[in-house]
Amino acid sequence: MQTYNAPLREIHFALHEVLHAAHHYEELGRADLDREFMDSVLEGAARFAEEVVAPTNQPGDEVGARLTPDGVVTPPGFREAYQQFVADGWAALCGPEQFGGQGVPEGFGGPVGELLVSANQSWKMYSGLTDSAVLCLEKHASAALKDLYLPRLVSGEWTGTMCLTEPQAGTDLGLLKTRAEPQADGSFLVTGEKIYITSGEHDVAENIIHLVLARLPDAPPGTRGISLFLVPKRLLNSDGEAAVSNGVRCTRLEEKMGIHGSATCAMSFEGARGWMVGEPNAGLRCMFVMMNHARLWVGLQGLAQAERSRQAALSYARDRRQGRAARGNSARDQAADQIIDHPDVRRMLLTQKAFVEGCRVLTFLGGLQMDKARYHPDEKERARAEDLLAILTPIVKAFVTDMAMEVTSIGIQVHGGCGYVRDTGVEQFLRDTRIACIYEGTNGIQALDLLGRKVLGSGGQMARLLGGLIGAFCQNHAGYEEMTEFVAPLAGLLKEWSEATEQVAERAARDPDEVSASAVDYLQLTGYLCLAWCWAKMAAVAIATLRQGTDERSFYEAKIATARFFYARLLPRAEAHLDALQSGAGTVMALSAEQLG
Repeated sequence: MQTYNAPLREIHFALHEVLHAAHHYEELGRADLDREFMDSVLEGAARFAEEVVAPTNQPGDEVGARLTPDGVVTPPGFREAYQQFVADGWAALCGPEQFGGQGVPEGFGGPVGELLVSANQSWKMYSGLTDSAVLCLEKHASAALKDLYLPRLVSGEWTGTMCLTEPQAGTDLGLLKTRAEPQADGSFLVTGEKIYITSGEHDVAENIIHLVLARLPDAPPGTRGISLFLVPKRLLNSDGEAAVSNGVRCTRLEEKMGIHGSATCAMSFEGARGWMVGEPNAGLRCMFVMMNHARLWVGLQGLAQAERSRQAALSYARDRRQGRAARGNSARDQAADQIIDHPDVRRMLLTQKAFVEGCRVLTFLGGLQMDKARYHPDEKERARAEDLLAILTPIVKAFVTDMAMEVTSIGIQVHGGCGYVRDTGVEQFLRDTRIACIYEGTNGIQALDLLGRKVLGSGGQMARLLGGLIGAFCQNHAGYEEMTEFVAPLAGLLKEWSEATEQVAERAARDPDEVSASAVDYLQLTGYLCLAWCWAKMAAVAIATLRQGTDERSFYEAKIATARFFYARLLPRAEAHLDALQSGAGTVMALSAEQLG
């Protein structure tokens, strides 16, 4: 069984030295969230992840969630670990204080979440959407609904779901058929079928609060006619306790490629009683609060699984002996050298390291913008952070999860044949990662969102915001000779990206296929630009620290060497995506549907 070691030093570097999280929270009026506080929380989360959650990972994969006549049974250890998660207060970490939470901003929930997801992604999914549901209800629900449901959701005693997808309505929610009939007491009877519902039924909590998209009888067609309803698994009695079943049941568990321990349910709502959240026919707008939060943390899932795979590959490469190293520095007392001494294995390990550490900074940066957009005292700064978060969210969700697929595949490759068989456990990381490219909006949808809605939809404003931040970094570091090897190519790529953005906008104005044909390459290009920015920021910190003197020379020298590897070996991929998106829609649409075969 693979062991997990929480990468606290790497998280501290990203959070404190690169992103200056304590200063960030001081600006938001939260000086109490200083480095000492954050590090103590992270150390506690690391212990919980390593000692309580990680041991459930392999049983969760092998046994999986099971549907029985009495409901869904989670794998061995899941329920007990969840109960300790609630009892120790981890579930309430980011919950609003008004409803019993600890009031820690969501951005700091990201680093804590990385530790828990790396330990066991399937287990963490039972609580993952609860945080998103709390945000949605806090913003849009009535005071009565908040008072009834938020305290138990915040504490983790109850969990939440997001019920969007139907058999005929996946990405196209305008085709949604679930209906809600108004009742005299102000409630609604919700009837319909939902599929792919994460944690739709389980045994880790006594009640599950479903947030369900449905149509009123007089609703207009399409997405303009969708409302949002809170539908509990069990109705509450006069004391506010979960009591009577509510016409909600799981009809099927999906047999999946990965995340076997997570219950992915087909749900039937049969005249289930619910209450409207927000205004009539405005449900999709309400749900987007939940969806955008979930999308950012799906990127975090990719990061977490990539870290787990990287650790396994590095450990194996240090232990496995095969062949002789080309340099001739062989261990003569051994029959063969460690495979970590072979350049191609080093290339694979460095690729993992460069992607994981760069994407950690990028993902945490997105989380901090979430906090800034909500809590900054200056309205203009809040709006600016909201725009930056909007453009970063599809990049983090799609680019980071695509990166995770490559890193977890490399993890198998480093293990060779041992990685392809189940004994080592590393193939699980790839299987568990694969869903992250699909749910909460496929990565193709994220690319369309980035280019179509965020960049072109804002008239280029959001692109100029991101480009301005990167450009300012280049200007601020242009005078430092030690930074030239990073700043010069970063500035050059920024210029190419800005020009490509204008060119795509011009072509899209003439041909509607251009956005869809160019979107994925545009997102990948933007992702590599952002990662180059993150690595330049890390290199700048490392160079400055070494100049000042440090007892951790090896750590900071490794940062500079990894930055060089990223710029030399991985950043050239950006040019391929640039060339591809500049080719236009013609090559994509040249064949008719019949000619495709």
